Amino acid sequence: MIAHHLKKVLVTGATGYVGGRLTPRLAAAPDRLVRALVRDPRRLAGRSWAKGVEVVRGDLSTGEGLAEALSGVETAYYLVHSMGGGPGFVARDREAARRFGAAARAAGVSRLIYLGGLLPPDAASEHLASRAEVGRLLAEAAPTTEFRAGPVVGSGSASFEMVRYLTERLPLMLAPAWIDHEVQPIAIRDVLSYLTLALERPPLGVVDIGADRLTFRGMVETYAELRGLRRIIWTVPALLPRLAAHWVGAVTPIPNALAVPIIQGMVQPLVADTRRAREAFPEVTPIDYRTAVRLALERVAHGEVETHWSGALGHGPTVELEDREGLARETRSRLVKATPESVFRSFSGVGGDRGWPAWEWAWILRGALDHLVGGPGLRRGRRHPDELLPGEALDFWRVEDVQPPRLLRLRAEMRLPGRAWLEWVTIPEEGGTRLVQTALFAPDGLSGTAYWYGLYPFHRFIFSAMVDALALRAERGA
Repeated sequence: MIAHHLKKVLVTGATGYVGGRLTPRLAAAPDRLVRALVRDPRRLAGRSWAKGVEVVRGDLSTGEGLAEALSGVETAYYLVHSMGGGPGFVARDREAARRFGAAARAAGVSRLIYLGGLLPPDAASEHLASRAEVGRLLAEAAPTTEFRAGPVVGSGSASFEMVRYLTERLPLMLAPAWIDHEVQPIAIRDVLSYLTLALERPPLGVVDIGADRLTFRGMVETYAELRGLRRIIWTVPALLPRLAAHWVGAVTPIPNALAVPIIQGMVQPLVADTRRAREAFPEVTPIDYRTAVRLALERVAHGEVETHWSGALGHGPTVELEDREGLARETRSRLVKATPESVFRSFSGVGGDRGWPAWEWAWILRGALDHLVGGPGLRRGRRHPDELLPGEALDFWRVEDVQPPRLLRLRAEMRLPGRAWLEWVTIPEEGGTRLVQTALFAPDGLSGTAYWYGLYPFHRFIFSAMVDALALRAERGA
């Protein structure tokens, strides 16, 4: 028997928008062993490709797991950033890149592949300057191919969702004059092609990638035309980027922490010099923006969104459910005349476009108030109407654990004086299935305790109505 050498490839950011699509494509090649560095291995549970990937627990912010993850690796993909993590992202990204570069050099990694952003001549955007700095730090550590891309367009991408919600919700837009600056978006499928083919090329340094050039006004108008919408855009003399970003945050699901760097990148023209990309990758012909939007809309319509911008874990502290002293809980159960599978479908389908099964107006009001104080609100929706994966965002919740058809646990990411979870469990019983719904709250001090007990008279009606509605939904769908 002839032993074949497997090329070891490491992917950081495998739970993010780009990394979550790239990893299974890399793993599909028989001559590669793909390894994923993740902070929480549970985030990969439920993905069809997870069993074909080695998973190493680690954290770029501390260096944990880097030596193990990079051991024997020939090529490492660096697909992480922390710009959505709020203030201080530049320093966090700088230190993470230095730490990763040093570990890659010590491990003898022969090549790094990094996805950054296009850089205008005058890099006034803190976000874009930071992405370029990360590329420079990686290149100092090991030979690197750094792809610089403009807005990435695909189902679930932040740029696509921003244009989508602005266009769908605003018949009339008041926009700054720089809405007519040229930008150069690129389809996610072409980004993946470049990233995959880079394995077959020597390190190339900086390579700009992009498709057709158009203005942000043109991006909105193209989307509106494809959707059959009539939209009017008026430019105003002055609208500060930060103010414009807060307006985007108010209208779209994109949080202010992410909207600010995206908008700052539009203040100047952001176009690519793609000559090097055409020379090094002649087999890639990027599709135009119109086609990319059409394909993204088709994916959304068919519920085939592979990854979503909100799927990344973020850079705040993570919390696991603990049953300990001081944890308030409210448990209700119903015997449902349906199978565990039907009951599971009833509660795993909540949120997103379907909304919540009881007191919908109260959920909408809570989401609006949460967004007003800087939380995510309800508008993140969900990636897929029926499927949930660990770590995904679901409105202002995060999927902490999902075990079909037995359990779904959601962790609150709304602004609260404490930590909260909502959990459903199915238990087969004679005559049907026991649906157990539990709301849990770990208060932060006196204010948290006052919050829980002060609102409980109101919450009890919502929780009761919700478990009844879920039981009825399951029986009707049985």
